[in-house]
Amino acid sequence: MTKGHARTSRRSPIRDWTRTLGLAVAGVSLAGAPGVAQNGARSDQRPVDLANPLVGTAPLDKPELIGNAPPPGEPVYSGQTSPGARLPHSSVEAAPVNVNLELTYPNGVPAPYHYPNPTMFGFTGGGGATYGGNAKPIIMPVVGDWTVPPAYTPAYYDKAREKASPGYYSVYLDTFRTQVELTATQWTSMMRFTFPETERANVIVNLPREGGEVEIVGDRTVRGLSAEKRGGADGSYFVAEFSRPFAAHGTFRANLEDKGWGIGTKDVEPGRRIVSGNYAGGYVTFHTKAGEQVLMKIAHGHSYAEAEQRLRAENPGWNFKRVHDSARAEWAKLLDRVEVTGGTPKQRRLFYSTLFQSFASPRLIAEKGGRFTTRNGEVKTAGYDRYSPVPFWDTGRNQIVLLELMEPELTRDVMQSELDMARERGFMNTSFHGDNAVFLYLGAMERGIPFDYAAAYEYLRKNATDTKGPRDYLDEYIAKGWISDIVPEGNPSPPYAGGKAGADKTLEYAWDDHALALMARRLGRNDDYRMFLKRAGNYRNVFDSSTGFMRGRTKDGTWISPFDPGEPYYNFMMKEASGWSTVWLVPHDVQGLINLMGGRAAFNAKLDRFFSTPYDPKGICRDCTGMIGQYVHGNQPDQQAPYLYAWSGQPWKTQGLVRRILDTLYGSDAAGYGYPGMDDQGATSSWYALSAMGFYPVDPSTPHYIIGSPIFDTVKMRLGNGKTLEIVARNNSAKNMYIQSATLNGRSWNKPWFSHDDIKDGAKLVLVMGPKPNPAWGSAPDAAPPSMSPAAGRTGA
Repeated sequence: MTKGHARTSRRSPIRDWTRTLGLAVAGVSLAGAPGVAQNGARSDQRPVDLANPLVGTAPLDKPELIGNAPPPGEPVYSGQTSPGARLPHSSVEAAPVNVNLELTYPNGVPAPYHYPNPTMFGFTGGGGATYGGNAKPIIMPVVGDWTVPPAYTPAYYDKAREKASPGYYSVYLDTFRTQVELTATQWTSMMRFTFPETERANVIVNLPREGGEVEIVGDRTVRGLSAEKRGGADGSYFVAEFSRPFAAHGTFRANLEDKGWGIGTKDVEPGRRIVSGNYAGGYVTFHTKAGEQVLMKIAHGHSYAEAEQRLRAENPGWNFKRVHDSARAEWAKLLDRVEVTGGTPKQRRLFYSTLFQSFASPRLIAEKGGRFTTRNGEVKTAGYDRYSPVPFWDTGRNQIVLLELMEPELTRDVMQSELDMARERGFMNTSFHGDNAVFLYLGAMERGIPFDYAAAYEYLRKNATDTKGPRDYLDEYIAKGWISDIVPEGNPSPPYAGGKAGADKTLEYAWDDHALALMARRLGRNDDYRMFLKRAGNYRNVFDSSTGFMRGRTKDGTWISPFDPGEPYYNFMMKEASGWSTVWLVPHDVQGLINLMGGRAAFNAKLDRFFSTPYDPKGICRDCTGMIGQYVHGNQPDQQAPYLYAWSGQPWKTQGLVRRILDTLYGSDAAGYGYPGMDDQGATSSWYALSAMGFYPVDPSTPHYIIGSPIFDTVKMRLGNGKTLEIVARNNSAKNMYIQSATLNGRSWNKPWFSHDDIKDGAKLVLVMGPKPNPAWGSAPDAAPPSMSPAAGRTGA
């Protein structure tokens, strides 16, 4: 949308918005997408057949969608997902590594896989590969010569023969004429190598970076202990067993203290069985005939005995197909709980692929009865399924709602895990920047999931009141109602990585405080309710009415100047976002934000400019990709913004924008696997999965769902209680994206939202779709979703 459109839209907002958005928003061809049948999905394909773990591993490739990112010397941020073989919320993952992490400059997180990269450096069979490159050891089949890590021996691989499905990954290494296949159980990984005829079929096993100790035991086993986790921490020990005896073996390490030719000198000794040091590893050699297979299975544990026990219990024998079929069945059980019809073949594939990636986290740390290491370093036996921390700044905005809807029992275990981690460290976990754990607890409470919420509340309250806790600058926030920033010397233009992100932190904490207020009221803590409710309005303290934006302030309260709302301030005032992106970060009080901006007409005009003003900053935000005007879909701060028209009386604009985002910002690259920005353990994936079904939780701590525009004719989601939420979109198509009328459980429905109470016992939402907006549907002031503040009059409707 152009600036000229903003002027004409006052005369004919519906006509101009429709023309600007465009109608061909759902029909991008799959031509050229690897591994995708051109005639679409077969009618007999199940959800597990449609899910492709490669989705999310590629970056967008259209310049207009990636803004001015990335900084020189870095790749474009993509989903940074993993295509590896794993189970839902898996403890381990058998995953490819096509990035030489040891010789790569960091770009946010050490992501082990980036779809465009043409060479493979190895494979992992441990935990941590879904987000970050911390899995150990690295395993690589090499035919012929090989080099000591960190100078790995890479192999070109054939993209056309690379395949991934839930619980399985396969790639052909052209350089070595070797096929690699991966699958996994909950605690073990299995790899199958199909070698050519050779006397030198090697498998290299090494512990990267800090290394550790590696030992070759007998003629079928390599085991080791990571130096980074000595002392019995989770995953310290590994045991890798092979399906046939070695013909030869040896060990190696890299001496990084002796720089040698630049990265150190090597220590390789044939026949040696044990070694320790940096990049400690072992190599085993097989004599193979053409097409002969060597299998390897690997497990981790607190000891060699525990790793061996897991191999015996979960992965006896050498039946790769049995393990693969079992992993596939686990995914089918989960993905089958959402059934969709209609849409294009590409949309169905993207939907089930993003739904698959949505369950990347949290990861199972210990099953009930298993051992795990606490935050204090103690090894304990789990009394329930213990999970890894939730990335609350990311998945806490949307994915946790999917968990609450589909996996309430798992959600209870996740909440218990977080509560016990709070008991171990003294405070509830936070994530990266905000606080936000309260979204999980209050959201689950609102959705009727049983739990000891009073116990959790004590730690949530402590986070919000104890200035020694994890909320940065809490003393200033409590004293002033906002967090300041220090103007750096020379007030440099962005990017500026320093600063307190004071304006954004104020918004995040106010959002947290509103959820705490509601939780306190439900628990009968009325004094706390009043205190936190007052603090929930602190977002107003960083709203500069003279500019109409959230803005940073110095310690004395002065607005920071100069200020350009189009610049992506990285930590200075904002957090990985511009003023344009940050101004909408008031999910708990959208009506209050409307009031600040002068009413519905002014709010809508500002939202329209947000989605139409060209993105042209001087500074680079590496996380800011997936552009529609100033909107940055590839990062969290403004991802809820397309749904805000539900509060301002123009829900048809939400419907059009959601369709546009689903179409252009996912899978629109040449590969068909591209994501905007980082997935952040399922956050960006969950946005697609939820929005494609037709609803989104703008504030996950509430029981409210904002209606968008479903891309499918029917959606049937089996809730955790066995009931079914069915969404029917009649006359639905790429052109017919706008809701004309609706019924919920047979009753006329004229609100652009519904609550959990409306669907908890099963529900059927029927939407009648058409090619033009219906301004009469869902636009009345009393149809708006709930908000902390009441409307300040009804002007500007």
